[in-house]
Amino acid sequence: MITELADGEVFVFGSNAAGAHGGGAARVAYERFGAVWGQGHGLQGRSYAIDTMSGWDALVADVRAFLVFAEEHRELTFLLTPVGTGIAGWDAADVAPLFAGAPDNVLLPEAFATVLGV
Repeated sequence: MITELADGEVFVFGSNAAGAHGGGAARVAYERFGAVWGQGHGLQGRSYAIDTMSGWDALVADVRAFLVFAEEHRELTFLLTPVGTGIAGWDAADVAPLFAGAPDNVLLPEAFATVLGV
């Protein structure tokens, strides 16, 4: 698990819509990288929340919004955790394709890179 960030790096984690960052990567984001309790989506501090707990359609929508944000903020490097594959229960084989074609400032976790063959 990432514990420190270099300048310009953003920790991307899976959240719930309520922004209750109580465990896993969400807790790390809250304790170390400025995630805001009660904010379940988007940029907050040096972290970015993707809602993985409100169903597939919400996950897809949040991933799309994230990819647009990443494209618009090429000055930042986004360190993507394997969102959705922890407590949310999705398989990397299902989630990884949502990140196919992500801008090169999005660093994929190994599990997603393996699925995508990159």
